Amino acid sequence: MTRRRTKKLEEPPLTEAPRSKPRIGVYPGTFDPIHNGHIDIMRRATGVVDRLVLAVASNIGKDPLLPLEQRLELARHEAARLVREKRANGSEIVVEPFENLLVDFARRVGATIIVRGLRAVSDFEFEFQLASNNTRLAPEIETVFLTASETNQFISSRFVKEIHYFGGDISSFVSPNTYAALDRLRRSA
Repeated sequence: MTRRRTKKLEEPPLTEAPRSKPRIGVYPGTFDPIHNGHIDIMRRATGVVDRLVLAVASNIGKDPLLPLEQRLELARHEAARLVREKRANGSEIVVEPFENLLVDFARRVGATIIVRGLRAVSDFEFEFQLASNNTRLAPEIETVFLTASETNQFISSRFVKEIHYFGGDISSFVSPNTYAALDRLRRSA
């Protein structure tokens, strides 16, 4: 009995051709102040994108505690620290202010991804509505949700500001640099 040789069929590759341009993502927020939850999402987002643009919103409607320039400075410090400590997954992180529609900002910086952090199920409804509106305005831009790590799920800028205002210890919620900035602000008030 002789075996018949069958010609092996070529299967199409399961991957596309390599990207010719970097994958750019925008992580927007007021970052008032930037805290460990934000930093965790930044670090993890760099595993998804080649360039992460931290978009610091002026958001006058939220009556921010820190002026925009100081929030930018604190965010740049944290971004540089992630890169310096080699915790940015080889990605570039830049920090820029914005005060227009997020999708317009994303287009301007060449982003195809918007990164949003979720702390709890209660965040999802609002974030889902936001993502749906952004998709309607800019269908070429995807929203990616990253859930907060277990150690950061409860941290919010609002609680950090309130705890600090009443003299509570926020050192486990923010970096030493942000802690010092908030302390200077409280002492000057």
